[in-house]
Amino acid sequence: MNFEIIDIQPTQITVELDNSDRFKPASPVRVELNGADMGEYDVNVFTIDGLTPDTSYELAVVDTVSETESASGKKCVKTFVTRHESVLLNVKEFGAVGDGSKNDTAAIQTAILACPEDGTVYLGKGTYLSGPIFLKSNIRIRIDEGARILGLTDRNEYPVLPGMILDSNERDEFNFASWEGNPLSCYASLITGIGVENVSIYGRGTIDGNAPSSDWWTDPKVKRGAWRPRLVFLNNCKCITLQGVEVCNSPSWTIHPYYSEHINIIGVTIRNPDNSPNTDGIDPESCRHVRIIGTDISVGDDCIAIKSGKYYMADKHYVRTEDVKVRNCMLNRGHGSVTIGSECACGVKDVLVSKCIFDSTDRGLRIKSRRGRGSKSVLENIVFDNIDMRDVYMPFTVNMFYFCDPDGHSEYCQCKDPLPVDDMTPEIKSIIARNIKCSGAEVCILTVYGLPERKVGLVSLENIEAEFKPESERNAKVPVMMDGMEPMSGKGIYARNVSKLELKNVVIKGITDTEPDIDEVDCVVRD
Repeated sequence: MNFEIIDIQPTQITVELDNSDRFKPASPVRVELNGADMGEYDVNVFTIDGLTPDTSYELAVVDTVSETESASGKKCVKTFVTRHESVLLNVKEFGAVGDGSKNDTAAIQTAILACPEDGTVYLGKGTYLSGPIFLKSNIRIRIDEGARILGLTDRNEYPVLPGMILDSNERDEFNFASWEGNPLSCYASLITGIGVENVSIYGRGTIDGNAPSSDWWTDPKVKRGAWRPRLVFLNNCKCITLQGVEVCNSPSWTIHPYYSEHINIIGVTIRNPDNSPNTDGIDPESCRHVRIIGTDISVGDDCIAIKSGKYYMADKHYVRTEDVKVRNCMLNRGHGSVTIGSECACGVKDVLVSKCIFDSTDRGLRIKSRRGRGSKSVLENIVFDNIDMRDVYMPFTVNMFYFCDPDGHSEYCQCKDPLPVDDMTPEIKSIIARNIKCSGAEVCILTVYGLPERKVGLVSLENIEAEFKPESERNAKVPVMMDGMEPMSGKGIYARNVSKLELKNVVIKGITDTEPDIDEVDCVVRD
């Protein structure tokens, strides 16, 4: 029963079991700390808290099913030392009340600004009514169980971050905010980090955007003063960890790392109502080295959406999103479990999604792009491995005619005839899905619609076991958001404009068509 300690804070650690199980182990494990029984855990990623800073511990994880048998290989023991903490600053000592009525913004912000390096800003039990809080480098924020940061409802309490500002010589641009892939002004987020590094936000408390009590979700596509804020926005940041906290009721995208690197989102719970607009769970955009591990997400849009901006950002501020790992996550409801795009003009490379459960989302693997994203928009080495999809209508979708943006229904975006390949033409090189079980599907197992002028390079499905709901329980739906697509039900494979389609050990039960619906596909490999 091997394990890794994947995050260490002054008062807690996070453990990830090293097994082949998806999100939860086949049976609970028992944990011992310095010989004391800490109880059983039934998830692959869990947290042990109540520790002391600068202290050495011995941690043992025991396989409960096998512990009465031979001890060999059934118990794993490791030692660790908790992080140093220079000082613990209670925000109540800076004037915060935590009664849910007094505005505690200034007190929390003062504690952050006063905190020395390696110090911790501490929020104990209570409801801290607050406007946007700005982070500082080299500190931690600990939000204890029973503590809640609750967003103010008046948008006038939220400063505006300008999208782009020219420097004094009017040559270089400073990008402070973003809205759906463009540098546009937004209200500051409840938790805002700009150019900071080495920050941890951890604990069992809650960051609550309080959007249901405000007007953020009213006329969501209308800009009023500025665009809606994220709940957590990390712009040009490095080495940021969010661990264990609950994040909920976001005005728009929930956690948005932007032009940042070494971002760790571990054991976080994200909750937004299923009818809340554009409330994606996590949206890494033009980021590198992102780890999303042990996270439980249920939202009103895509659970995880991996992005890299629109054409202007690719042309002027090119940063490709690369090295993203999503592991041991539970992704519930939402439009897509893990999505690439549609704002992906800088390209996306090296994404690995593994050991996850997708439950009751519209789509599982969801790729969406369109003409106009540009020739730098190259998607490659996108891998999904060891996934359990439950009641996902459409497990695998790849759509190069996604009708987003004001011109999304234009002839240019929706024309199914080949157009000239130019600097506005995006590309998909490789998508691989393997070792995946899909139960309760309704519409189509795999839908791929590439561009005729630049076909999808490789789509590979290997060791896929899929089963549809009974026909009487299925609903016909359009599998991808593009013009001219008809509703489907019980369809196996639908592919257009693919250079190579690999189908290896793909078993589909309850299917209505007898053969894959394949057209304009150069090479099909089946076993």
